[in-house]
Amino acid sequence: MEVSTLEWGITLVVTLAVLAFDVVIIARDPHEPSMKECAIALCFYIGAAIAFGAWVLLYHGHQYGVEFYAGWLTEYSLSIDNLFVFLIIMARFSVPRKYQQELLMAGIILALVFRGIFILIGAVIIEQWSWVFYIFGLFLLYTAANQAFTNHDDEAETENRLIGFLRTRIPITDRFEGAKFRTTIDGRRMFTPVIIVLIALGTTDLVFALDSIPAIFGITQVPFLVFTANVFALMGLRQLYFLLGDLVDKLVYLKYGIAFILAFIGVKLFLHALHENELPFINGGQHVDWAPEIGTFVSLGVIVGAMAVAVIASLVKLAIDRKRGPSAEERARLLDEHGRE
Repeated sequence: MEVSTLEWGITLVVTLAVLAFDVVIIARDPHEPSMKECAIALCFYIGAAIAFGAWVLLYHGHQYGVEFYAGWLTEYSLSIDNLFVFLIIMARFSVPRKYQQELLMAGIILALVFRGIFILIGAVIIEQWSWVFYIFGLFLLYTAANQAFTNHDDEAETENRLIGFLRTRIPITDRFEGAKFRTTIDGRRMFTPVIIVLIALGTTDLVFALDSIPAIFGITQVPFLVFTANVFALMGLRQLYFLLGDLVDKLVYLKYGIAFILAFIGVKLFLHALHENELPFINGGQHVDWAPEIGTFVSLGVIVGAMAVAVIASLVKLAIDRKRGPSAEERARLLDEHGRE
């Protein structure tokens, strides 16, 4: 896919303009966005992604258009998984709802920076060494297993250790002063909890970037499509956070859908590596011609199908649980909380 300098320039300028607009609007009026506001913004970003994919399809070819859509949906599913950890972080530090937009925006900018760096590194590595697809494939299979059998509370516990370390090294107050990093208490300059929240968000972004970039390179090796798929996946993440709210935490089967997608792409990468094989200890350094190549259409179908099944199954379980009422454990917890009050 030949991408002109003009296309790259327009893409970067528009991305920065949208980010700048969001930052200015949020900084001018910190608030908890309404459901209507979130729905309108989310529809705009999703519509923009669909329109961009249609443009790629018309001007660069059908294959690249499908690659963009498959990559965007993959990154979108991983970005939704990000929301679980974001919810945990915001709840753990009791971040006031009106200031969450600013912190989420900072987290999204950090995610774009990290992913941009990894895209550049990944593109250079793939260009030089085709055998790296073996590593990417195995890494995604490991990540898929970790996704399926590790819950987000374990990830939060790791962040707790980091935060505990920071509290012993720098003075941090428990009081928020808007979105300020520093404040003065009894004449002493101290950091606010904002610094810890940003570090926690940045750490999460870094981990998810390590997962998402090998996944998207399993769909397309075109840096332009990799970058734009990530941009469109992250742009509506802030609105999705407020729109879904606690519902995200109730999509209990979503992590299995994401794990299946990661495992599928891991297998796809490994087969691609065999097909392009240059390692001397595998098939004498020759390409493994019998290794099948999984097409982009198949990938798109698997991604959409896995996410649809995971979300529908989660919603069905949620509806059944509501009909049954709270479990014995939940009733005991509610009674205990009521007793403490």
